[in-house]
Amino acid sequence: MTDLFEHPALQEAPAAPTRRRSAAGRRAAAKRKRRRRQRTAVVLVVVLAFVGAGAYLLWDRMDSLVGDLPFIGAQNEDYPGPGGDPVEVVIPEGASGGQMGTVLQEAGVVASVGAFTDAFGQNPAAAGIQPGTYQLQAEMKASDAVAALVKNEKLQTNVTIPEGYTVAQVVDKVGSVTEITPKQLEKALKDPESFGLPKQADGNAEGWLFPKTYTVQPGDDATTLLTAMVDQTKHELEKAGVDEGDWEDALIKASLVEREAKHDEDRPKMARAIENRLDRGMTLDIDAAVAYGLGKPGTQLTNDDKADTSNKYNLYKHLGLPPTPISNPGASSIEAVAHPADGDWIFWVAVNLDTGETKFSETYEQHQKYVDELRAWEEENGY
Repeated sequence: MTDLFEHPALQEAPAAPTRRRSAAGRRAAAKRKRRRRQRTAVVLVVVLAFVGAGAYLLWDRMDSLVGDLPFIGAQNEDYPGPGGDPVEVVIPEGASGGQMGTVLQEAGVVASVGAFTDAFGQNPAAAGIQPGTYQLQAEMKASDAVAALVKNEKLQTNVTIPEGYTVAQVVDKVGSVTEITPKQLEKALKDPESFGLPKQADGNAEGWLFPKTYTVQPGDDATTLLTAMVDQTKHELEKAGVDEGDWEDALIKASLVEREAKHDEDRPKMARAIENRLDRGMTLDIDAAVAYGLGKPGTQLTNDDKADTSNKYNLYKHLGLPPTPISNPGASSIEAVAHPADGDWIFWVAVNLDTGETKFSETYEQHQKYVDELRAWEEENGY
């Protein structure tokens, strides 16, 4: 007979299986917990990444704006003014109020960037301050410094080079107006690579110093100015559509047009007449070139001058173009050479020396009638 407590159906369930299930449960719970922590960590990393990116973008945007605003927490120390010794400062292109304040503080003009930006923000005209070199004073009151800059009275000199000037005339004009001396210009001209003169010019800057008004600031030297002139000439040639390989020839032709034409409407016709004569193998017969080669005014030419074969610029005796440009042509002459008018003209003559009225002709006979008209005008006006 089996003992009641030994009967399998009546015995308590073994404890070992229960402990095994509890351990498995605990392991599963721990695994789920680890997964939750991992998911939480991933989410946290993603959130932090977005927050960091947003903070960077916000700082990047604010950085461009904060320069024109008072510096938060910065000291706004200010000088009482009115100021002392003169100080030259350079306001860079596109500078914000904060950047200007930094320049002035480092130069000893204002006591703090904060004081300057405060004054900058309170002056409605401050946004119109232009880049350039200014003469201020040491230890100025910030508001006075802003007021001085607002006047835009920069330390600079403007020099205007007229169309048709030669290199020698450019040197004289710059030397008479700016602190750059003729000697400095002549020295720089001997180093054509230093100011970007193309090799096709063969070291001769004639024709390449574009006529316009240039701003010369303190610190600019001869090379700086010559570089600006040559760069402007290149720009005008490109704008007119002249191929780079033809730049020198285009400037030679344009320089002839510049010295001969009196009115813009005549320039394209004159450019065409030059092309027509070259195509027909005719000499150009241009007085201005002869005079350039002799270094004298065209009004002083004699018949002997026009017969002088030793003058390489004597276009009465030498076929084709002169060796170099004879002046520095302006934009309208360059444009005329790049896009000459349509026509069969081969002659031109100014029939009125006061007004510059010029008449063009296709035949020698017609040209002679216009020459007679000029002679009659000269007689009537005492020439």
